[in-house]
Amino acid sequence: MLVKTYCAAVNGLQVTTVTVEVSAVMGEKFFLSGLADEAVRESQSRIFSAITVNGLRYPAKRITVNLAPADLRKEGSAFDLPIAIGILAADGQVEERHLSEYMLVGELGLDGHLQPIKGALPIAIKARAEKFKGLIVPKQNEREAAVVNNLDVYGMESIIDVINFLTDKSAPEPVFVDTRKEFYSQQYEFELDYADVKGQESVKRAFEVAAAGGHNLIMVGPPGSGKSMMAKRLPSILPPLSLAESLETTQIHSVAGKLNRGVSLISTRPFRAPHHTVSQVALVGGGSNPQPGEISLAHNGVLFADELPEFNKSTLEVLRQPLEDRHITISRAKYTIDYPCSIMFVASMNPCPCGYYGDPTHHCACTPHQIQRYMNKISGPLLDRIDIQCEIQPLPFSDLSKAQRGEPSAAIRERVIAARKIQEKRFEGVKGIYCNAQMTERMIHQYAQPDEESLHTLRQAMERLSLSARAYSRILKVARTIADLEGSEAVTMPHIAEAIGYRQLDRGDWAERGL
Repeated sequence: MLVKTYCAAVNGLQVTTVTVEVSAVMGEKFFLSGLADEAVRESQSRIFSAITVNGLRYPAKRITVNLAPADLRKEGSAFDLPIAIGILAADGQVEERHLSEYMLVGELGLDGHLQPIKGALPIAIKARAEKFKGLIVPKQNEREAAVVNNLDVYGMESIIDVINFLTDKSAPEPVFVDTRKEFYSQQYEFELDYADVKGQESVKRAFEVAAAGGHNLIMVGPPGSGKSMMAKRLPSILPPLSLAESLETTQIHSVAGKLNRGVSLISTRPFRAPHHTVSQVALVGGGSNPQPGEISLAHNGVLFADELPEFNKSTLEVLRQPLEDRHITISRAKYTIDYPCSIMFVASMNPCPCGYYGDPTHHCACTPHQIQRYMNKISGPLLDRIDIQCEIQPLPFSDLSKAQRGEPSAAIRERVIAARKIQEKRFEGVKGIYCNAQMTERMIHQYAQPDEESLHTLRQAMERLSLSARAYSRILKVARTIADLEGSEAVTMPHIAEAIGYRQLDRGDWAERGL
């Protein structure tokens, strides 16, 4: 007897419907075809145990399972459930009349209980697109999949629950998630606040400008000056995610298996801070079983690189193209996958190997050559892609003990949101452009062209600091953001001057001057 069940294969963010064809005829042995990986091929042992432990009969027949399309690589353990149900249906133990109406995914434990899978959300989106009546998933994935409307999602504990449902012995209610209510109720929940940061007003201003325009930022300063403290508070002043951004971000985390249990949607912007020992594959994605990297997990949020010179230089260099293109294409012999990575890149570093160059309270023992060599660990092309470069000094104890609480994140966030609304209106007719940091060269000339006086000042700065053409564009983008924060239509001298002040690492005399 030949029966068909349906599931899905996830490759990157692309989902393909897979038809599980099961044939049970006289004979013996188990055959599996369809370009399955090791995890799928091992399913026979799990399926045999799950069926027999629950008092069902594993067919003593020649069982052939084909996963179509056969030329598409199948990875993971989510195929256990549709294969097991197909085997039982081919043996006549499960009626096949409902099998064409539902997509099934789930890993089977030896006792028949369903284990969670990766990619439940994109699979649910595919099931709705393919007009399936419903989707059956493990209980742990039900809220994640139920985010998709116009699709009945059923969370099941075990294979027996699935069989009872398909044979009409039970009629559970589909899972309901009030997506909008949950999404909007959690958007303003932050543990960290800029009110905790005393002093450092110039650096907080740089963070405000960066958040308002989506600009990349790097801080240079001695240990204990507050670099990591301020970076970790950046999500609290970023504009809230839209529902579309949230869905896109959640899909990436779902595919990577990074969603917390019980979470239906990611409602706040991601903040990823990989350790400096991170590998290229872990940073940008890929691997034998391709997975999103840190740069994609930070999509629509922040990627923070603490102690930037300690990262492997070749690892850092792979960031250059993704920071510019806002997506990354991973090409290997067996696959090509594209992941989005529209991020704010924030980095921090010490000014020298000992960390105390320019610190008024500590003596720096580094020579100018050592300082320059340390700074040269960050390549010029990578620094060019960082719009805002600022120095930070530790706050003296006398000021630290007297300083009042800083401005709360909520107040800064209001100004950031107001500036972003101006940008949304400006770019509303342009696909894929949402903030000033994403402007093309043509848009820069259209929206950020300075007046003659400002242009003269910018020309002098370009010549004195030997800035690149990319740095010129970055200055104009940042100046446009500063003007938006002030509600100004034109980019004027104060805006250009402040933007030039954020190119501090472009100065050639770093190792010879005091900070």
